[in-house]
Amino acid sequence: MKAYVFPGQGSQFPGMAKDLYENHPLAKELLEKANDLLGFRITDTMFAGTEEELKQTRVTQPAIFLHSVAMLKTLGDAFKPEMVAGHSLGEFSALVGNGTLTFEDALLLVAKRAMAMQKACELNPSSMAAILNLDDQIIEDICAEISRSGEIVVAANYNCPGQLVISGSIAGVNLACEKMKAAGAKRALVLPVGGAFHSPLMEPARIELEAAIKATRFSRPLCPVYQNVTATAISDPEEIQKNLVAQLTAPVKWTQTIQHMIADGATSFTEVGPGKVLQGLVKKVNKEMEASSAEVLKS
Repeated sequence: MKAYVFPGQGSQFPGMAKDLYENHPLAKELLEKANDLLGFRITDTMFAGTEEELKQTRVTQPAIFLHSVAMLKTLGDAFKPEMVAGHSLGEFSALVGNGTLTFEDALLLVAKRAMAMQKACELNPSSMAAILNLDDQIIEDICAEISRSGEIVVAANYNCPGQLVISGSIAGVNLACEKMKAAGAKRALVLPVGGAFHSPLMEPARIELEAAIKATRFSRPLCPVYQNVTATAISDPEEIQKNLVAQLTAPVKWTQTIQHMIADGATSFTEVGPGKVLQGLVKKVNKEMEASSAEVLKS
């Protein structure tokens, strides 16, 4: 079975989707429609913006989403997914891919998500850190111990075996890094992000986005989506909707997602969007699995 995966935040780069815009009429049409829907020319920043400009919250998440969906447009009939998944933000691209959300609805939700998350970050200064080569259970236990003391820190992204990202208050994350290095972590690296994504500190954003998600039509998908919250195949529109709301404060179970997709019959993974991060993570979950980038068809 062929699985398609869609990247999330951190995959942006200067010039993203410019080649698609210049060489594929369908991609150009979609990107111009995005400019109109957003009320500003996001493509100008995507094509010619600096790395710092691309890190602006109102740009980053829509830009990655747009790159993925524009690439999806160019695949045409070659895109025949039997299962899809997206890492964090990428779940919105996946839901366009399997027909659960329209492009227009998904883009507006992504834009609202970005701004709601930014506001939550400003309310509570917070941080994230990547922990390398330490058992998941040890990381979870240290986070729980620190949280009992009054700080907030949780496991946020289960990216692959040996790579887990924690998220929480600045003091909580810093203390957790010290304890995890003492417990044998190869590295505990604080990440240059704006806040504690996928943690309880995103609760204000979850509340704000919940109303928008509940007001959006979710159709029955063409194939299952393996959602971050459950890591399992979901086809019921109401359940997909509920999990998309929960995603903001819940961990991204990417390792478990890939494991479940393989157990359910995935024989290859194709990454649709900027970069190759997810291909690397798939290989770290199962080195025998085929993983590649989507081959964009010529117009």
